[in-house]
Amino acid sequence: MSCGCDKESPRDPRGVVREEYGKIARGGGSCSGPSSCCGGPAAGQVAAAVGYSPEELAGLPAGADMGLSCGNPTAMASLRPGEVVLDLGAGGGFDAFIAARKVGPSGRVIGVDMTPDMIEKARRNAEAFRKSSGLANVEFRLGEIEHLPVADATVDVAISNCVINLSPEKAQVWREIARVLKPGGRVSVSDLALLRPLPDAVRESMAALVGCIAGAVLVDETREMVRAAGLVDEELKTAPDYIDRMAEWSDPLYRELSAKLPPGTKPSDFVTSLDIAATKPAVVIGA
Repeated sequence: MSCGCDKESPRDPRGVVREEYGKIARGGGSCSGPSSCCGGPAAGQVAAAVGYSPEELAGLPAGADMGLSCGNPTAMASLRPGEVVLDLGAGGGFDAFIAARKVGPSGRVIGVDMTPDMIEKARRNAEAFRKSSGLANVEFRLGEIEHLPVADATVDVAISNCVINLSPEKAQVWREIARVLKPGGRVSVSDLALLRPLPDAVRESMAALVGCIAGAVLVDETREMVRAAGLVDEELKTAPDYIDRMAEWSDPLYRELSAKLPPGTKPSDFVTSLDIAATKPAVVIGA
């Protein structure tokens, strides 16, 4: 989640996100260690903490997991062989490759990312994945999640991991998800959300934006956007303990966030990991 960046800046938020995540991609590793833009936890430690099993993590291309997860949307989605999966903000392809194994050779996974460096990295990883797994069912497309380069009603399952909070147009993202889903299609998203509003000092921090904090909205706002997009049967599950684990990881963003909060409060009083499940209504025969 954390990926330290320039401090307070008046630049366009989307441009800042593209620039900083490009740095992560060019660093060739996780959002940790000397080659990246932050000093957070090892990628494997993050993945295990948010629920990925050793079996899911085994055999993935080197560098696909960059420690940017806040949940495990592929597990929540209960993916089935033959399904078409869309990964919004696919990064280096971490969740896309896990999904590809679950849907098998008769299924397909499309990863979308707005950062050219990430797409380049993901495509290199896809070739390594093909050689190691024998699966050629993953592709990556350059594009914004607010304007998905995907045709209407062609996706069985839309997944995303700690990305939608980065968008300045979240309602548009949810409308796009609804557009590309087939009738009866499913949503499985892990994201960060707010339990209560953040202080202005945090919201104005570009480091907190790129670290997935400053752009987060209240849980109830997320629910409203999901419903407004026409999705139904929504289930939202909070997990604020994810935020507390950042302290154990000596996460630099956690330290910065803690310093800007009111005395006597901690980050998990404000921020939570959020699992979001929903469906697109099925077409009613004869309607």
